[in-house]
Amino acid sequence: MSEEPKATLGILGSGRGSNFAAIRDAIASGRLSASIAVVISDREDARILELARQANIPTVVLRRGKFRTRLEPDIEEELAECLRRFRVDLVILAGFLRVLKGPLLAAYAGRILNIHPSLLPAFKGKDAWKQALAAGVAEAGCTVHWVEAEVDSGPILGQARVPVLPGDTPESLHARIQEAEHRLYPEVIQQVIDRKLWQQIHS
Repeated sequence: MSEEPKATLGILGSGRGSNFAAIRDAIASGRLSASIAVVISDREDARILELARQANIPTVVLRRGKFRTRLEPDIEEELAECLRRFRVDLVILAGFLRVLKGPLLAAYAGRILNIHPSLLPAFKGKDAWKQALAAGVAEAGCTVHWVEAEVDSGPILGQARVPVLPGDTPESLHARIQEAEHRLYPEVIQQVIDRKLWQQIHS
């Protein structure tokens, strides 16, 4: 693998930053040929920001808007401009709890990845592992996909399956799904980079 990073990532997150940490560690170990230019959050107290600062990665906190589940268009415009300023190739959603709308989807069409804790198209939306348990399925998992306007509906790039065990609680199942996420996400990002998939979309 070349020492020169093949892509620049901008990571968006709202919480603990465990997928960010997995991506950071994959870069440090040479398993992922990328650099992280900036970590952006909609919450100033999100632990992902502290993890980024510990790694000397620039951080940005978005302006607080009036909506809880999405960003106002002008804030999305500011987000897109921030990503452009950091020369981001791929936008990586890592527990980002806002639904993206027109401005960012237009500015970074075909360049936004998300990981969702289910085997899409099953169990879209919030708390997918709880949905899986309630449905009584034999296996759950996670999915990396391109982000499009419809939530959890973009083209699938990779999946990892996780068995649902007897006696599983929402917490135990979610913990195993997260372990799978931490393996899958860097692998799929590397595949996207190696195949230059974001460039092919625009060619």
